[in-house]
Amino acid sequence: MIAYSEALQHLMEAAAPLPAERLTLHEAGGRILATDIISGQSLPPFDNSAMDGFALRANGTPFESGAGFAVQGWQAAGDAGAEGGEGAWEIMTGARMPVGLDTVVPIENVEILASEDGRPTRIALKSAVKPGQNVRLRGQDVEAGERVLQAGQVLDLNARTLLHAIGVAEVAVVARPKVAVIATGKELVTEAAQVLDSGQIRDSNRPYLIGRLQAAGAEVVWQGTVGDEVAAFDAVLDDALAAGAQVLVSTGAVSAGRYDFIPAALHARGARIVFHKVAIRPGKPLLFAVLPGGALYFGLPGNPVSAAVGQRFFVEPVLRRLLGLAAEPLLQLPLQADVRKPPGLRFHARARVDVDAQGRLSARVLAGQESFRLKSMLQANAWVVLEGEGDLVAAGTPVRVQGWGHQDPLQLANQES
Repeated sequence: MIAYSEALQHLMEAAAPLPAERLTLHEAGGRILATDIISGQSLPPFDNSAMDGFALRANGTPFESGAGFAVQGWQAAGDAGAEGGEGAWEIMTGARMPVGLDTVVPIENVEILASEDGRPTRIALKSAVKPGQNVRLRGQDVEAGERVLQAGQVLDLNARTLLHAIGVAEVAVVARPKVAVIATGKELVTEAAQVLDSGQIRDSNRPYLIGRLQAAGAEVVWQGTVGDEVAAFDAVLDDALAAGAQVLVSTGAVSAGRYDFIPAALHARGARIVFHKVAIRPGKPLLFAVLPGGALYFGLPGNPVSAAVGQRFFVEPVLRRLLGLAAEPLLQLPLQADVRKPPGLRFHARARVDVDAQGRLSARVLAGQESFRLKSMLQANAWVVLEGEGDLVAAGTPVRVQGWGHQDPLQLANQES
């Protein structure tokens, strides 16, 4: 057995960031930027009015209530630039400010003194006006040449909206890791609606892993089940590799029983077993190997929570590395109550992050931590990670807390599952 920290180091050494590909902004939702984005224009691209009203030239001098102005022109959103003068211009929200004008008075603060053909020709101010008010300046949001996004950022809806606004139509994103999911065991039934025969169980690991891997940025290119025969396993491994899988994740058949055939089967294919068994619970029998063609292989235990731990704390860090993402942000919170842990093992406990009436966060380890229990996953919104040699972690101790996936840990208290 090796320590988790040593296992993680081996994983990082075996993985390298994937190359970039170019996609349209529409296609790139949720993808990871491969390069920084430098704005080629200012936003707003020109000085414009924040109000429907009248544009004036203040030149730094306030206007007093009652001041009168002749209306020299009219400017609507979408109109080309115009030369302003000493008088007022009727202007609409978003319209380009006439050159030389620098202040906008809202229409409700103006008295119309005269008009012609429905357009005002002379106005008076109902209240004092400060220079520069109600004008959105060129570059006030984004300056030309400014770095607006960094490599490694996720192109969420907000990021894509900004890029569209500054005229970016195509972006370089990191290629998605291609992953295969293989569930082993002759006892597995794939379809949820299928009636179980004696000794059979439904394959819940595979859909769970597929969902988590996709949420972590992977593209699942192959998925299926296989019994306990080496020849059948070799066949599905060949199919997964032919589908382009760069990372393969299997569940079951990695412990020390008669039918735990995967370590020997991988050896026979010429794979390099990097480690097999890690000082963790649950999931101790976990295996990691590199196949002859360079694909990375994770053999996760078959118990559902052991498989979930393997995905979250072993596979997902590798996916982050392949996607060029920074190290995951971590959160430390106090335990609500004493927790027993297996001595000498890193313990991954299903937990809830709660918030009290004063807005303070704390972590509560849930009952029913056995690795076969699925129902506690419904109650949990986080993992609590307990390390150290002792078998007791006292209430109030700050502990490491991580979410189910790559989300911001500060969102944990608001999650229902």
